[in-house]
Amino acid sequence: MAVYSSYADTDLVALLKAGDKTALKEIYARYQGVLYSHAYRRLPEREEVRDIIQELFVYLWTNRRQLQFKTSLSAYLYASVRNRVLNQYRNRQVRDNFAASLQEFIDAGENVIEDQLREKELRMLIEKEVAALPEQMRIVFEMSRNRDMSHGEIADELGISPNTVRNQVHNALKILRTKLGNNNLLTLF
Repeated sequence: MAVYSSYADTDLVALLKAGDKTALKEIYARYQGVLYSHAYRRLPEREEVRDIIQELFVYLWTNRRQLQFKTSLSAYLYASVRNRVLNQYRNRQVRDNFAASLQEFIDAGENVIEDQLREKELRMLIEKEVAALPEQMRIVFEMSRNRDMSHGEIADELGISPNTVRNQVHNALKILRTKLGNNNLLTLF
């Protein structure tokens, strides 16, 4: 490689395009250190910087036949490192945003499930307490709440006065509030 160290960048690029691995090694030896320093100033993560430099030289080798520089090799390498560092920041931002969104989604899902479980438990508790009401009161209350019947409709169907229906519903609500606490649990029913 001692011979290659005297070659100009343009000669090394020509040899690289021809498939000369030693030319790639010389380019690496010549620029790896300064490119690493250049990248590390902008992205102080050693492993990420090493990956960026390695990926750049792998890219040079795999795309050697298509390489075309509008400027010098050094300018191309510096620009490539800068762009890869910027891409790393963008990728990091996307990952961070995705992770945050995923966490929000998970948290929201947990809240929904917890709310649904809580509501189901409350419904079961209310149904248990309704089932414990005296039979006539329970029938009137269920017709009023479950079947959305008016007091007059319930009275007609059961052959009792609308005033009795009103009193039965009122007493049922009073009993349920006492047993369940007056904390809006009955709005679920």
